[in-house]
Amino acid sequence: MKEINKFFKIVLVLFLFFSTKAESKILTIGNLDAKITVKVFSSLTCPHCAEFHEVVFNKLKDEYIDKDLVKFEHHAFPLDLAALNAEVVIRCQTNNDKKFELLEEIYKKQTEWAVGSDINKINNLIKKIGLDFDLTENKMDECLKNSEAQDEILNQRIKAQKQYKIEATPTIFINEKKYSGKVDYKSFKKFIEKNL
Repeated sequence: MKEINKFFKIVLVLFLFFSTKAESKILTIGNLDAKITVKVFSSLTCPHCAEFHEVVFNKLKDEYIDKDLVKFEHHAFPLDLAALNAEVVIRCQTNNDKKFELLEEIYKKQTEWAVGSDINKINNLIKKIGLDFDLTENKMDECLKNSEAQDEILNQRIKAQKQYKIEATPTIFINEKKYSGKVDYKSFKKFIEKNL
């Protein structure tokens, strides 16, 4: 009986460890205990996602996230290999603030790197951006060769597809309710204010 209890304790510890590990890979910024959680499922090659980031995220960060009123989660939902590789490079950075700065720059320069079909060229353009965020080319190459990182991102995408029924990017949830309003800051802010 002691051996069975010991086995279940080990299984429980392993389950908790791996659950925490997977959850920690979601890019999160803001107060973890905030009343409002904004989840954005996006692909880094999606122009509408870049527009959301530029038009809504930065203002949301200034007015709500930095004031501990909102927790923001960027959920990787890559629609192609280029978006997957860009997500991998972002996760190569260990500093959370730098991850979000790199995410910002990847979106800003989307039209420069997310072009063509030569994945090697695209990867080099992504890495060129990463160099400005304390990442070395060797470190990024290691990350891109790490199939575990890619699998984790793809598994999160599959889980999100099943759980949230994602049909397009960006798909936004506020406190687990799908946001279907206009993707302009005024409309988004109104929705946030109603939930505060």
